[in-house]
Amino acid sequence: MQLNINGQIKNIAREKLTISELLVLQNVEAPDMVSVQLNGEFVQRADFAAVSLKENDAIDFLYFMGGGQQ
Repeated sequence: MQLNINGQIKNIAREKLTISELLVLQNVEAPDMVSVQLNGEFVQRADFAAVSLKENDAIDFLYFMGGGQQ
């Protein structure tokens, strides 16, 4: 399956894949802290294991960080 992951085309040697499985396959750091967009729409964390990916889907892993000077 071909996916666009964070702007890069990647071929994944799986026919069926959920967002949760993709997080593991891609060795995403701190998967419990990442937000996921699928084709431009945010996916609820509770749905990661239920949402199946399709050929040519665009997935973005986003980390929101706080900090800065006061």
